[in-house]
Amino acid sequence: MEEQGTRDIVIVGAGISGLSTAVGLHRLGIRSMVLESSDKLRATGFAFTTWFNAWKAMEALGVSQHVRDLHDLLQGWVVGHISPGNPSKEMLFPESEEYESRCVQRKVLLETLADELPQGTIRFSSKVVHIELSGYYKMVHLSDGTILKTKVLVGCDGVKSVVGKWLGFKNPVKTARLAIRGLTHYPQGHGFGKKFFQFYGNGVRSGFIPCDHNTVYWFLTHTSTELDEETSPENLKEFVLNKLKDLPENIKSVVETTDLDSMVMSRLKYRPPWELLWANIAKDNVCVAGDALHPMTPDIGQGGCSAMEDGVILARCLGEAINMKGETEDEYKRIEQGLKKYAGERKWRSIDLITTAYTVGFIQQSTGKWMNLLRDKFLSSFLSRLLLKKSHFDCGSLVP
Repeated sequence: MEEQGTRDIVIVGAGISGLSTAVGLHRLGIRSMVLESSDKLRATGFAFTTWFNAWKAMEALGVSQHVRDLHDLLQGWVVGHISPGNPSKEMLFPESEEYESRCVQRKVLLETLADELPQGTIRFSSKVVHIELSGYYKMVHLSDGTILKTKVLVGCDGVKSVVGKWLGFKNPVKTARLAIRGLTHYPQGHGFGKKFFQFYGNGVRSGFIPCDHNTVYWFLTHTSTELDEETSPENLKEFVLNKLKDLPENIKSVVETTDLDSMVMSRLKYRPPWELLWANIAKDNVCVAGDALHPMTPDIGQGGCSAMEDGVILARCLGEAINMKGETEDEYKRIEQGLKKYAGERKWRSIDLITTAYTVGFIQQSTGKWMNLLRDKFLSSFLSRLLLKKSHFDCGSLVP
């Protein structure tokens, strides 16, 4: 059943990149439709650390102040070894916007972005099963039999992207690492202050980050073969506590206090950076963004941040093309050039972030006497500076 009318832009996926793109377009006066396969907004992963580049993107989208009001400004981080007998190192962030960092709850961010959109923009329970070309248009087939006709199709549908597959992307590569994530609530306050605590060693990397006065997000990545993605939450908690057994009691208590339904484990995946050298990021006025474009390991905290960069830059490039009126053929070519510009801007940034994240993760979780010595004595401060360097990116405003 084909729905009446032609849409300018259909976005597949109501995640960070999809909603950021939709809000950016809305700010430019361009209506889009967002298709979400779930029956509600999904916030897989609970929270993520936002850096300078994420705040620049949120400022461009007009949601930064609301998100800031709901999350604490981090003052610095404490980095230490997971084994006893190794002193931790502390680094305070300078009081500058270039070092602004907060741990933002995904649910809060998604709801904030969704609230900026006109009623009916997001269509839930809408799973894309097939895409076909029809002249200048794309025919998007949904699982319920509906067919949508659109000028532009944007895939923000994650690591298993249907749109990405149509463009010729391969499935992301699975690593040997698994990530366990959790969110812990303290009705009376957690007492952690406003610092990012990170511990590594023995093939493990873990972190504990306050989101606000009452909420702490934590994670642990590992290469153990004891667990798989079907492991029960009870066994996950036991495994994490065993890995953290030598850490201070207040750190371990975060995991002990976590509700079982507030924990999740998933295998880490990434797109080989060389695939982006020849990939079709945009073709036939179809493109991808977010995890559909650049899935990466979480080691430099740039997955969600770069997804917002994508949204602002993509909205700007599409806005320049669509807001210039003209014949259908002329508009098609303008959009084609706009998406080509977007792809050019995002290709090398994506390659850089994927490569850096994988390298940092490899160094932080490697084992062995010499690697431990090199990392602990010489590389820990370098890796911290590298993380901040990669976040110093300004996506610009929506209007060039």
